[in-house]
Amino acid sequence: MNQKIMNICAIILIGTSAWAQEQRVDTTQIQVLEEVIVSDTRSPIKRENSGKTVIKITSEELQRNQGKTVAEIITTKSGIEISGSRGRQGEILGVFARGGRGKQVIVLIDGVRVSDPSSFSQEYDLRLLNTAAIESVEIIKGASSTLYGANAATAVIQITTKQYSSRKIQGNFQTSIGTNQTTSDQDYGLHDFTNSLLVNGSLDKFSYSVGFNNRYSDGVSSLITPENEEDPFSTISTDLKVGYRFTEDFTISMYGNQSKLRSSYDESFGLLDAPYSFLSEQERLGMSSKLSYGVGTLTLNAAATSYTSENISAFPGTFEGSNVVVDAFSTYTSNNLYTLVGINYSRDKTEFETYKDFSIVDPYLTMVYTAPSGLNLNLGGRLNNHSEYGSQLVYNVNPSFTMKNSRGYFKLLGTYATSYITPTLTQLFGQFGANPLLKPETNRTIEGGLEYFVSKKIRANVVYFNRKEEDFVFFDNSTFTYGNAAGTIDAQGLELELDWNLSEELQIQSNYTFTERTGDTGIRLPKHKLNTNLSYQISDTYFVGLNYAYIGKRLDTDFNTFEEVTLDPYALVGCYMSLDLLPKKLQIFLNADNLLNNDFTEVLGFTTRGRSIRVGFNLTL
Repeated sequence: MNQKIMNICAIILIGTSAWAQEQRVDTTQIQVLEEVIVSDTRSPIKRENSGKTVIKITSEELQRNQGKTVAEIITTKSGIEISGSRGRQGEILGVFARGGRGKQVIVLIDGVRVSDPSSFSQEYDLRLLNTAAIESVEIIKGASSTLYGANAATAVIQITTKQYSSRKIQGNFQTSIGTNQTTSDQDYGLHDFTNSLLVNGSLDKFSYSVGFNNRYSDGVSSLITPENEEDPFSTISTDLKVGYRFTEDFTISMYGNQSKLRSSYDESFGLLDAPYSFLSEQERLGMSSKLSYGVGTLTLNAAATSYTSENISAFPGTFEGSNVVVDAFSTYTSNNLYTLVGINYSRDKTEFETYKDFSIVDPYLTMVYTAPSGLNLNLGGRLNNHSEYGSQLVYNVNPSFTMKNSRGYFKLLGTYATSYITPTLTQLFGQFGANPLLKPETNRTIEGGLEYFVSKKIRANVVYFNRKEEDFVFFDNSTFTYGNAAGTIDAQGLELELDWNLSEELQIQSNYTFTERTGDTGIRLPKHKLNTNLSYQISDTYFVGLNYAYIGKRLDTDFNTFEEVTLDPYALVGCYMSLDLLPKKLQIFLNADNLLNNDFTEVLGFTTRGRSIRVGFNLTL
């Protein structure tokens, strides 16, 4: 089946689901979609009152993707592309949201921002995440600097780890084994192994959680070379969390994490096999406390993280960095008014010839008004006080209007927001191309759209976005230094999402993204992207899902010639099946990717996975 036929099938699938909704009469037996509560205001608020575009990946969806990495799951969502997620396990990941670059996306774990100040782009390495330890993921698309600070220009990925069990002791063990092979080498040998153990519980007012995870894969070369030498990848992580409930209104948790990563790779200049390795270690200590006081809450989140990495290659190097983040905020709800006031402190530090650091202190305020007439207004501002750049005000104006009836609602939404993106420590003070005279980037985002929600059985939305970037920081290959671009970079696009329960057992989720970026090359950004997932609960114990992804044409750079290359579009089909042998205790699952064994290129010169199959089980005691 060629790609054109696959594209037509996906379009027909969406069209058929739309026709089916019009034909249904008796809807009393259909399982409803839970009303999504989003935290784009940092206060629980009904989705119908939110004017932002938020994607919620629930624990149920994570369970139906057992065996996959966090990056593989996130990249199926609208407006986001994670390059490297379809390649060799452990390949470097590039997170692109709404036509932006990775440094314009921030990641939070349990309310605390995580980033590696010793890396070139100061991004967080998603390869360190353990999917089995995650309760849910929320992705807030668009500029969110008023709530989350500098660099939150295109998206915020909020990760919530699994909560304490209410039982005295509960154990969960998940393991999977699978293939890791290219299209041309379908040997079906076992090359991918994942294990995860979590023990947690609650003893009166005391709660605890201990987790362990490891992953190992080999069998595939990082680069496409005649030798096809295997480049293994492995991670290991340990998590410890304890909590104490002093009263019904006051709780506190302390946690620690250690994660280690080792990835072999090849020489990208000349596309040669090479015995190179990258080693990375992360250690994080943090705390979270929450006090409820009638109509409000007071929350304090804090964490200190250290990063150490070593690059073993023709250009070896050791990198060390650390950061401290403290975020305190208070929420207050009165009738239809939600108020949030907070202050955030962060300090990033890394070692070059000497230690370099910068710090940011940000007071911020957000107010949300939900009128009985259906008008919702979200206003916010944040004053970034940077040790290198002084003060910068960012703000957000986000009106929406909801028209409700007995069956659901129809919502119009719009946003005008600004963001502030600071250069990284490496760009300012590093040993390769540093420029201490760099200016921070600024970002303006406009978006507008609508959402349609019917009887808790269907949700459809469409959003248009337009971004303008100024003073974009880039690496100048002619001078071998970082600099600010003279012109502006414009990105615009359209996102469509469909979430539909066709019956109690059958559900379809589909999304389409159109993205256009001008002003620079904008590599690895597909102009057209489509994802469709069809889920069927065959019985109380047996579930099956079928997924389809289409990635359109995009540009990449040949770094040997520095010429632009257009990469061909490709389509992938996968499936997931699970069977409960013991309800709520023992489940076996199968996850298959690229069922048609299509040969495709995700990143120029790098290996991609052919047909791959993973099987495993999930045991809860």
